[in-house]
Amino acid sequence: MEEFEPTIVAFVCNWCTYTAADLAGTARMVQSPNVRLVRMMCTGMVDPKYVIKALLSGADAVLISGCHPGDCHYINGNYKARRRVKLLSEILTTVGLDPRRLKLTWIGASEGNEFAETVNELVRDIKALGPSEAASLGAM
Repeated sequence: MEEFEPTIVAFVCNWCTYTAADLAGTARMVQSPNVRLVRMMCTGMVDPKYVIKALLSGADAVLISGCHPGDCHYINGNYKARRRVKLLSEILTTVGLDPRRLKLTWIGASEGNEFAETVNELVRDIKALGPSEAASLGAM
């Protein structure tokens, strides 16, 4: 039997996490290929419907990652993202999805190693959870 390989959609901040992902790649750090990056100008711009759409379209998990609190290029975008993720976690629980399928992290531009570790850890965690049931919810 073939091992489950999750698909993870990552909404990442242009200024910090995307730069860290680029650093991890150019430094040839070992990281799982299961993550698809969506470059956003700020995590505060990640609309909850983007997360829900990704999950209903077959993503097994969603990662939202941006600048550390207090370092946002748009002043308070990451605080806005944190509030939205808290509400989204509650919504996921309400509809019967494991809230561990949504993860919020803060990764600075110089933390390529942190990005690679986060991606690898998330992939391991989602493999343990198995495929998401969300795609079947979208078919209703």
